[in-house]
Amino acid sequence: MILKTSATALLRTSISLMAFAAAATGMPAMAQETTEDDKDGNGEIIVQGAIITAQGESIAQKRNADNLIDISAADSVGRFPDQNSAAALSRLPAVAVQRDQGQERYIQVRGAPNRWTSVSIDGVPMIGADEGGLTRAYRFDAVPAVILSALAINKSLTPNIQAEAIVANIDLRTFSPLEGKTGFHVQGDIGYGFMELGEGDQRQGSLRVSYSDGTFGVVAGASHYRREQVTDNREVGLYDEPSGPTDTQFGPTEIDIRQYRLVRENNGLFAAFEYSPQEGQKLYARTIYTEFKDDEQRDQYEIRLDRALSGTRNLSGGDLVRVPIRGSFNLGNYRTRNFINTIGGDYEEDGWKVNFAANYTRTENTTYLPLVQASTATATSPSVTYDFSRPNLPIVQLFQTIPGTTAGSFVRGPALANFDQSTLINANTSPALVIPIVQDVFTDSYTVKLDVAKELGDVTLTGGLLYADRDIGGFIFATSNAVLLSPQALAGTGLSFNPASYITNKPWDTGFPLGLTFNYVDNTRMRADLDNIFATLQRQGRFNPANNVPAENRFQLNEKTLTAYGMAKWVFDGGQVIAGARVEHFRLQNQGQARLANGTLVPLSAPQDYTDIFPSVNARFDVTDNLVFRIAGQRGIARPSFGEIRVGSAINDTNSPGTISGGNPTLRPEYTWGVDASLEYYIPGQGIIAVSGFHRWVDNVLFSNTQIVGSDTFNSNGVDRSRYLLTSSFNGNSGELYGVEFNYQQQFTFLPSPLDGFGFQGNLTLLEGSFDTDQRRNIGFPGTSDTIVNASLYYEKYGLSVRASYQWRSDYLETLSIGTGGTVTGDEFRGGYTNVDVAIRYDITPNISLFADLNNLTDAKYTAFLGNKGRPTEVEQIGRRYLAGIRFGF
Repeated sequence: MILKTSATALLRTSISLMAFAAAATGMPAMAQETTEDDKDGNGEIIVQGAIITAQGESIAQKRNADNLIDISAADSVGRFPDQNSAAALSRLPAVAVQRDQGQERYIQVRGAPNRWTSVSIDGVPMIGADEGGLTRAYRFDAVPAVILSALAINKSLTPNIQAEAIVANIDLRTFSPLEGKTGFHVQGDIGYGFMELGEGDQRQGSLRVSYSDGTFGVVAGASHYRREQVTDNREVGLYDEPSGPTDTQFGPTEIDIRQYRLVRENNGLFAAFEYSPQEGQKLYARTIYTEFKDDEQRDQYEIRLDRALSGTRNLSGGDLVRVPIRGSFNLGNYRTRNFINTIGGDYEEDGWKVNFAANYTRTENTTYLPLVQASTATATSPSVTYDFSRPNLPIVQLFQTIPGTTAGSFVRGPALANFDQSTLINANTSPALVIPIVQDVFTDSYTVKLDVAKELGDVTLTGGLLYADRDIGGFIFATSNAVLLSPQALAGTGLSFNPASYITNKPWDTGFPLGLTFNYVDNTRMRADLDNIFATLQRQGRFNPANNVPAENRFQLNEKTLTAYGMAKWVFDGGQVIAGARVEHFRLQNQGQARLANGTLVPLSAPQDYTDIFPSVNARFDVTDNLVFRIAGQRGIARPSFGEIRVGSAINDTNSPGTISGGNPTLRPEYTWGVDASLEYYIPGQGIIAVSGFHRWVDNVLFSNTQIVGSDTFNSNGVDRSRYLLTSSFNGNSGELYGVEFNYQQQFTFLPSPLDGFGFQGNLTLLEGSFDTDQRRNIGFPGTSDTIVNASLYYEKYGLSVRASYQWRSDYLETLSIGTGGTVTGDEFRGGYTNVDVAIRYDITPNISLFADLNNLTDAKYTAFLGNKGRPTEVEQIGRRYLAGIRFGF
């Protein structure tokens, strides 16, 4: 197993921790020298170079923070080559990133499941709703980095931070015009480049305009990023096992050869108005619109090995006769949108601080993928050999299928130079079909929060209230309304459909070995024809789009959370302690329908109502002017996702035992107790050497399985379904996650000029953890790599800025598969990967600079495998990316 408890590793970690502490306390305290010319009117140190400026701001905020936190301050001219906030966050300690077709999307702090990290924007809790609502993970690829002034990861919680965060809360902080320079300012960039694989365009642009006179401030801006991308993808379907020692048909059941052509966009609009009639008083209004758009063409060929007429197949290769091939094609649309609106005010006088905010946020996550499938006819299906000597890149060779020596038999014939895509047919005997795959999730959130603090000498008392009302509606992915495209099915429409008519003469752009070649399909024209077919059939009453989503896939939930907290901060000579508790009352309305085998719909409702207390304590000890020790303890929570807890389900009363598939409304939240500790040594050159450790004990860990219902939730009309088998998510038993983080940042000011322009930012995280269920023990947490490395070497001087960034994470469990009765049916893992990016900047003038971003220089391949690397399930690459342009600021 990839994630395993290692006493040796823990011992080495402990020794390293003690050695580091001893070394840190023995290092001389070196203060950076400054002069009056080094300060502006606010007394802030001015450090030449945007990387150093941002690094200094981040470290200063971390040094003075009340809790264990890591902060990324915005580069003044964008030294990071990051198009979205996930990419920017991925460079902080103990942060791993999950990518979708090479683009950063989800954040995993300390390698934990992404549902264990909550998100707020300017301190207001945000709701995470992914595709289908099957996770509360926040989509960071929909938030452009340019709208932010800083990104903070709260790794320990104080009572004024939402408790729905088992390992961390991420606070995205937007730009404040009154906190910037006075006067009128314009900042922006424009860039253009290309993708190496497929040579698609890449472009970006942003503009931010602000004005402040110290009393009134306004800012408005926009951002745009777009790329045309080719994604090479190979997948293997399920693996089956030999039925006995003489079985010659086992191993991969199909080989999928795929290629995606994408047009992806990240867009953002933002504005803020701030008014401060006098010091300590401020009113503000902020609005943000962000969107992620993905228009995706898919060309996919499934070589269906397990449906061969005869032959052999195993894990090393195969030789098969008459293998059907199915083609799948579409032009699909993915959309994620956020509408975030906040008004509020701050008041400070005579030791009192009052902060008020009211927020309305709407999120929209929609998918439409009309997928066409067409197969080869039996008579034209080729014979196939495949070679798995390079498991991630199987080589496939096609052959003619010819009659054998025995009447009615067939054998492998001469080799084919290519796959004849025109053999994918649409006939009454072998019809093509189109599946209108859809999913939607919409959320409307209303949040009001009030925080009040009073300084009483060395003690500050703080309390607050928060009320959140959230409506969540939508449905998980649905594929139930397939439409036949055969001549018979389209009779009377005046329309026809021929898969071969969409084949172009342009061969695939690919970096993978194939063994055969393909030409692209014109999915754009196919989609237009499909839209026409759908519209025609609908007018004739032969197609109803309302049937695209079965009732059992839908969910409608309402969450209401009422929160109160209180805490005290005691500052003493050499440190401070913050202690308090947060009380949350949570009420859930959960409605949906179950579909019985006879088609009858049964309405179901499963409300929840409970109150929790979340205590926390954070202590900071300033051992010396440069050495800080922190220790913290807390309780946290992670609630099930909307799709997981829905009551919608499909019930089959005729099976024995009966079966149910759908949501599990009896799911309980995951609860945790946790401790954190860190030792931070602040060094010259805007630097830090730090080591921190954490431990989380988690109850009710969520996992997917098929097991006995065990409750009366699905009972109706006198039918007891408590002993049926439910395929859904369940609560396991207890688990624990723990690890150590090492962080080092410094500009090498101790080197002679010009070498003093060099600097380094890097971190290493070592993790362990597992949880138990009634069926299995010591299961690794999905998404958790046991090693995460982020490092950047930079040089900044004489107007030149160069940064090389390295990211690596080890293999990690992605999908857990336990099976009925605890039988292990195959856990799927993601392979570790390395990414190297280079960002180059040169200042032509103090206001104008040129830039070049070179991304994914390692040409990383993203892999997955079932159990071990001899059973690959996916390999994917997108190629290197290059972008250059100009930035300006006045």
